[in-house]
Amino acid sequence: MPRNAASLRDKLWRAVSNPWWLGTYLLKKMSPLIKSDSLYTKWEFFLGIKRFPDLKNPRTYNEKLLWLKLNTHEERYTRMVDKAEAKEYAAEIIGHEHIIPTLGVWDSFDEIDFDSLPFQFVLKTTHDSGGVVICRDKSNFDLTAARRKLNKSLRHNFFLDHREYPYKNVKPRIIAEQYMEDEDGKGLKDYKFFCFNGEPRMMFIATNRPVDTRFDFFDMDFNHLPFAQGHPWADGPISKPVSFEQMRELAWKLAKGLQQVRVDFYDINGQIYFGELTFFHFSGNCPFQPVEWDERIGSWWTLEK
Repeated sequence: MPRNAASLRDKLWRAVSNPWWLGTYLLKKMSPLIKSDSLYTKWEFFLGIKRFPDLKNPRTYNEKLLWLKLNTHEERYTRMVDKAEAKEYAAEIIGHEHIIPTLGVWDSFDEIDFDSLPFQFVLKTTHDSGGVVICRDKSNFDLTAARRKLNKSLRHNFFLDHREYPYKNVKPRIIAEQYMEDEDGKGLKDYKFFCFNGEPRMMFIATNRPVDTRFDFFDMDFNHLPFAQGHPWADGPISKPVSFEQMRELAWKLAKGLQQVRVDFYDINGQIYFGELTFFHFSGNCPFQPVEWDERIGSWWTLEK
């Protein structure tokens, strides 16, 4: 079956079986026509959380994220989410030894000098999520597919998807990074620290990406927290990373002066690398199971209005 036909069939099935997904899909399609950020994000919240938010007295984690999205428009955040600029920002705070090497930055795909790139590399667009091409073997690299995907991402206005202000003024570019691989060959694990009022309070470990993604949440004593969000738990127990305390200290440094941020790292063969800073985890539209954890986590964060 042609790829486009299979994609259409999948969308039709999801629309029939999940009206909430259909509502979200239609909302995103209409996003360029909806000028009010407040109206758009409240409906997006409703479709994700299954109720409207209380923004006069936000209590839950997701409500506070939405309040922040609508009321905090600090220009400094733009640098922190630009995939090229964020690396320079992080290096100034935690050192270049924790930064994955950059091989080049270009304004367009046609500017990329592929002859200068090594046998393996990663290409990313700097302004959105998902615009990633991984080259594990340059001799078999599909240049046409890479051009198609990255040019589509360059045209994508990521701000309109969720109205996250930090992304509104990020210049769409392409960055090439050194290809990183853990020696166990099982793919990189993400370690993501949630920091509230400058303090790391919890984290999750993402495993089995991208086929069967699992999220496991832990407190800062590495106790497994009894809730799920976005993806189920891993099938077996997860050991505390040897570098856990060092990652927590680096998260402290990067979260200083920020009332809320998620700080992401990789641990690759014993070396910690900065991943990214995220201000709106799941864009504030992903429910917790059980639901009471949304308010419990929200209580860890004093909203600075």
